Amino acid sequence: MQAQLLPEEAVKSLGRWLTESERGRRYRRGGGAHTIPYSPPSWMAIAPWPDAFADRATVASASVSRANVVAVVRAAEQAQSWAEAFVATQVWGYGLAGYGPYRTGQVLAQPGAEEAFAQAVSLLIDEGASAAYERLQVLDGLGPAFLTKFLYFVGQALPEVKGLRPLILDSVLAGVLRRHATKIGVVAGYEWAAPIATRIWRDSNWTSHRYHIYLQWMCGASEQLTAASIEWPAAPDVLELALFSGAWDPT
Repeated sequence: MQAQLLPEEAVKSLGRWLTESERGRRYRRGGGAHTIPYSPPSWMAIAPWPDAFADRATVASASVSRANVVAVVRAAEQAQSWAEAFVATQVWGYGLAGYGPYRTGQVLAQPGAEEAFAQAVSLLIDEGASAAYERLQVLDGLGPAFLTKFLYFVGQALPEVKGLRPLILDSVLAGVLRRHATKIGVVAGYEWAAPIATRIWRDSNWTSHRYHIYLQWMCGASEQLTAASIEWPAAPDVLELALFSGAWDPT
């Protein structure tokens, strides 16, 4: 896959997505405008609550963008309140899903949760995304799809990190990579392409090594798009957003 990034039809599909007003056009300069609705009252029991977010006692519905979350994380860094940064990333991640506050509360209630967040940030700066990913895996109930949301926003907020900046990885994105890997293997004549792709790009529980491979592939594919004369922004998270949105189906 590293040698065969995006086929020509993928570049064309992603280029079309970027030009369409109802799809990717708003992200031509980056993914910061990507906005998610949420219900502030449903988060009433969660602390600490970001000051920049809606008042849970008076506002029935609100929305939060990626840029908003990055701003909260930067403020949390100054205050050394990584639990607050974590809450912001989970509000954005869960959106209107009713179970979001409960699951977030379960993670926050664990002894050592704040320490785990802080250590993951330090590891991201000093060693890179894979080490930070491994540190957060010890928290019960915090699966890869949501721990990578925390890492992604922290990586966007920090001026420097070691190696590649983190990106979100969830079952939707893994599914795109699984179908792409299967197609590459079938074309190459490997009978075992489908079961191997299904194993390594399963829907969850990815290893830190697999997460690193994902980051390498996404950054390489993003560079390919930037060089393709389709006005693609130099931002791998826009590719993550595009693939999540169904801009290209490898099948």
